[in-house]
Amino acid sequence: MAPVELRPLRIGIVCPYSFDVPGGVQFHVRDLAEALIARGHTVSVLAPADDDTPIPPYMTSAGRSIPVRYNGAVARMTFGPVTAARVRRWLAAGEFDILHLHEPVTPSLGMLALWIADGPIVATFHTALIRSRPLQMVYPLVRQSMEKISARIAVSEDARRTLVEHLGGDAVVIPNGVYVDQFTSAEPDPRWTGTPSAPTIAFLGRLDEPRKGLPVLFGAVSEVLKSCPGARFLIAGTGETGPDQARELLGDDAAAVEFLGAITDDEKAALLRSVDIYCAPQIGGESFGIVLVEAMSAGAAVVASDLGAFRRVLDEGAAGTLFHQGDSGDLARTLIRVLADDEVRAGTVERGLQVVRRYDWASVTSEILTVYEMVLDSGELEGKPRRRVGEDPSSLRGALGRLVRRDAGADE
Repeated sequence: MAPVELRPLRIGIVCPYSFDVPGGVQFHVRDLAEALIARGHTVSVLAPADDDTPIPPYMTSAGRSIPVRYNGAVARMTFGPVTAARVRRWLAAGEFDILHLHEPVTPSLGMLALWIADGPIVATFHTALIRSRPLQMVYPLVRQSMEKISARIAVSEDARRTLVEHLGGDAVVIPNGVYVDQFTSAEPDPRWTGTPSAPTIAFLGRLDEPRKGLPVLFGAVSEVLKSCPGARFLIAGTGETGPDQARELLGDDAAAVEFLGAITDDEKAALLRSVDIYCAPQIGGESFGIVLVEAMSAGAAVVASDLGAFRRVLDEGAAGTLFHQGDSGDLARTLIRVLADDEVRAGTVERGLQVVRRYDWASVTSEILTVYEMVLDSGELEGKPRRRVGEDPSSLRGALGRLVRRDAGADE
């Protein structure tokens, strides 16, 4: 897709989750902001962050967050009158042409901004759930505010389905983005590079989140080592799971498992460029699978559970090899087969390098800018002048107003 050329815009982006412990949504917001800035637009991001958390200059902290269990994970979010006052100040200072909210029905910054703001508003939905009681409970609170959203984006068909089934309406699907060339051109690291007799298999994710599936991978280790005694399993990420837990589960086979801890973006690219296989053993709660795109961009062969989101990213198995979700035995058999078959690995890697161009930020940013332009042009088509984002006067009335209004001391 050719780049969309727009007059320079002032764009406000709201991220609901804290940058103290960044995850997929935070990285998406960060990369989108930087891609838009590179196109000549002025961007400001509002997100939760502690005072001592390093954030880029285009980001404004909405204050400290609290951990909340959501979608099988622990998300760090912020809410309440103090946060609402910060949202108002940020909106007033930004004078935005367009406001882009992420996860606006999550009880955090996005929901507050949707309640408070008025004007051209775009919302991106990331969550994919088969059935969500929290979404069903929150819908009556956000139903009226949802009408203020001019355009909806879902990062995958799974996220779109969740939106349609729980909240109604529809959305255009625009996937998460990846700077593909950063992974394609990364230098392999000798510490993590596999050999025919000692291939390397990588996992990245929060180690103590059950939905990330690390126990499923651990359940496959011993069987893989029987066929390939030199195999090494490289585990990157934070969490309480570590060598002690691996030894308890695997005994002597735990020597094949190496915990790398938290790694930087550059180290992640080098790791994925170095390993023979990237393994994604997730058991649910995934709407996309950004790390699969990163691994394909780096030229790693991907083995992933057959979640719907993963199947779609992997071109129904043409760009990676799928195994039965949650089945350690099938994962072991799949890893053994892929390690032993150079043709299978080469074929999926080649297809993966073709597939990932769809997800490059150059393409994704153009699609998002097309949505912005559609929203900004819609008023003019109705004979109305373009208007900027402002404050919705109705947000200070009723029970909602009592929650988010500028009470005495709330904006201190």
